[in-house]
Amino acid sequence: MTKYQIRGGRPLHGTIEISGAKNAAVAIIPAALLVDGVCRIENIPQISDVTLILQILRELGADIKTVNRTTVDVDCSHIRNRQVPYELARKIRASYYLVGALLGRFGWAEVPLPGGCDLGGRPIDQHIKGFVSMGAEVDVRNGLIYAQVPGGGRLAGGQVYLDMVSVGATMNIMLAAVLSAGMTVIENAAKEPHIVDLANFLNSMGADIMGAGTDVIKIRGVERLRGGSYSIIPDQIEAGTYMAAVAAAGGEVLIKNVIPKHLDCITAKLVEMGVEVEEQDDALLIRRNGPISRVNVKTMPYPGFPTDMQPQIAAVLCLARGTSVLTEGVWENRYRYVDEFRRMGAQIQVDGKVAVIEGVEALTGAPVHACDLRAGAAMVIAGLAAQGVTEIDSIHHIERGYETLVEKLAAVGAQIQTVTVPDEESQPQVG
Repeated sequence: MTKYQIRGGRPLHGTIEISGAKNAAVAIIPAALLVDGVCRIENIPQISDVTLILQILRELGADIKTVNRTTVDVDCSHIRNRQVPYELARKIRASYYLVGALLGRFGWAEVPLPGGCDLGGRPIDQHIKGFVSMGAEVDVRNGLIYAQVPGGGRLAGGQVYLDMVSVGATMNIMLAAVLSAGMTVIENAAKEPHIVDLANFLNSMGADIMGAGTDVIKIRGVERLRGGSYSIIPDQIEAGTYMAAVAAAGGEVLIKNVIPKHLDCITAKLVEMGVEVEEQDDALLIRRNGPISRVNVKTMPYPGFPTDMQPQIAAVLCLARGTSVLTEGVWENRYRYVDEFRRMGAQIQVDGKVAVIEGVEALTGAPVHACDLRAGAAMVIAGLAAQGVTEIDSIHHIERGYETLVEKLAAVGAQIQTVTVPDEESQPQVG
């Protein structure tokens, strides 16, 4: 088994370059199924979720050529297979985007229920509601999602009001609607940057989508999408994670290749804590020399503080002066990492969706478990700030969403390495 081994207590100094956005890439790559021609997709992050989604497209018959480390050419013109491989789909949450893309192109899809991190109930009822509003029949049975347009042909336009703000449902309905025979309107739509990025990708290929980034998105169906080139936006959450790492460990790091506006919600909280953030055109300079102050944080849909940054900000608050209150407003199961922090000396109490964090002078290195992607990133942050050595297992969760994390952190002075130990010595810690 491989682990991350971190010797903490060293401030970070240097430059980190941010990769393409995971949450955009895992929707834009399936969107290539809708395109009649070659899509050149640039700024793709080198992470396991992207590798899986590309592998699924290959299994469906797509022709994928690697141009360079961050660029691929995807040609889905000759796809005939619409049955997504079960074992691949079960490993990734974003496999549900294949339903919208296949249904939009072929009027028929058969996709296994998705996998990914266990963050509590993640129902797809809002996705289904959108597909049904466009005239599809959808059935979920035996671990599979079956969707089809009765009698074949194209989806019609539809009017759908999402009962809750859902990023996945908003993007999936967009995918299904772009080749429909009418106008689709999504009300109470999510506004995240990766939704705008998906809309921009589709529009660059000939779609007609208006209002992405607002709570009402209108999609006028078109006959076909043509090929073209598109570059994925930088990863908001990866950037936020390194911002939090500097806040926890101290030092000064220039974080390059970002869209500062996307990070406003994270920047505001760090500044409130006493961290210095200097905004540049496409970079942020993060500096923390003195103590950090307590704050209250509540996660909310964009433009609020992102749920995908909740464990990372918790790692910082463990070291803040005073008592902070952290409220989870999106997922019900985000606090599974708390016992791991306690191993390192953190003082956290959880009641439902609220965590009360009493800051401590220092954390102490310990063996800990990455129970999901963002919790794993939080363990890394805690390890960087802690005194002594921290070992993190189940790092496959972390590698789902962070490209070359060890190399990027080592380049700014962190003592972090990947180590391999025999499996019998590396049983996951019981939380």
